Amino acid sequence: MRDFFRSMAGRIFLILLIGIVSSAAATYLVAVSESGREFTGARTEFAVQRVQQLVLSLEAVQSPERPALVDVARAAGLTVTLGPASEPRGETDATLARGLEARLGRDRDIRATTLARSEAAAAEKASPDTAPSWQDVRMNLRDGTPLTIEFAAAPRRRLLPHQRQLIAWAVFVLCIAGLAFAVARLATRPLRRLSQAADALGSNIDRPPLDATGPVEVRHAAVAFNSMQARIRHHVQERTQMLAAITHDLQTPVTRLRLRIEQVTDERLRVMLASDLAGIQAMSQEGLELARSMESSEPMQTLDLDSLLDSVCADAEELGQKVTLKGRVGAPVRGRPVALRRCLTNLVDNAVKYGEAAEVTATRSGNKAVISVRDRGPGIPEEFLEAVFEPFRRVETSRSRETGGTGIGLTIARAIAERHGGTLTLRNHPEGGLEAVLQLPIGR
Repeated sequence: MRDFFRSMAGRIFLILLIGIVSSAAATYLVAVSESGREFTGARTEFAVQRVQQLVLSLEAVQSPERPALVDVARAAGLTVTLGPASEPRGETDATLARGLEARLGRDRDIRATTLARSEAAAAEKASPDTAPSWQDVRMNLRDGTPLTIEFAAAPRRRLLPHQRQLIAWAVFVLCIAGLAFAVARLATRPLRRLSQAADALGSNIDRPPLDATGPVEVRHAAVAFNSMQARIRHHVQERTQMLAAITHDLQTPVTRLRLRIEQVTDERLRVMLASDLAGIQAMSQEGLELARSMESSEPMQTLDLDSLLDSVCADAEELGQKVTLKGRVGAPVRGRPVALRRCLTNLVDNAVKYGEAAEVTATRSGNKAVISVRDRGPGIPEEFLEAVFEPFRRVETSRSRETGGTGIGLTIARAIAERHGGTLTLRNHPEGGLEAVLQLPIGR
């Protein structure tokens, strides 16, 4: 989950989710505020109309007839008192007072108060949660009679109950989250496809080009990537062809030098010159092999890695090398047979050359085939475990053909492993000797 929110898709998802939910919440609050204000105005207007009708009715009849109207008002939910009454408790309701003055006349001394829910509950002996608020209006009729009107205020507007409101918001957020996730995945899909293509390019420069489909920006990126791949492939081919031409052209002067060396009468000098010439020829050949290992036109195919290992070890034994093989991968891999054979042969040759024997072990770990090649030599210092993969880099620096090759075998082996989507590492075995560990993806 943490990796998702660190990705571009996760960030787009969060931006969309937070932005939309925040906008909806702000809109909801504004709507609630406006509707509450409108509802409060309508409630006050309703109270004004009720009081106005009662006051006008009382002033329209004679004093003896007013008790009958009071009884009618009581049936309608109004408590009417004609004459002096005790002072009300509560907060002054200026809005209701101004509304009545506008309807009944500015010259009237109208006082309106609202009893809090707790006070109304005490008066009604009810719970504060169920008792409505009460309003109290006091004034004098035109003939000077004091008038007090008490009535329950219209209930405040209630929105959705709390639990239902939470459920509604939860459903809304889930819907928005699903939409934001789909948009984020859709927006980052071309980038993910481009990333996968760039990763695959490292192991197969001849991979098919990207499809130039989708929005304009995505098509432009795909075209640019395909153009880059074509240029890299062209540069690698040019380099390989150049090295091949150099190696080929060197054969003629090398042959002439070899013939002339044979005419040298000093035996010691002739041996030294022949050794140097052989070193030059080997370095040019292995340089060409390194270039070819990084650019191969050999097609990928499904291979039986166990059979390939059997063949490599059998060939080494026929040459008199001490090689043992144990274990099996038990699963096919996708690869280039000639290149993988060269990789495995280099590892076995390196172990025999520096450690007198090669112990090859094949296992399977998850979706990877693991081949370890261990020798019985002294190992190498920890600081050189990575450095020896550099071209022409050897721990033994004499570059003598008797003490080793040109120092390019491991470089070629790692290049082949990486072109197959695998890895090649070295480590000093706890029981002695150097161990090369090759990991290749299964069924790729």
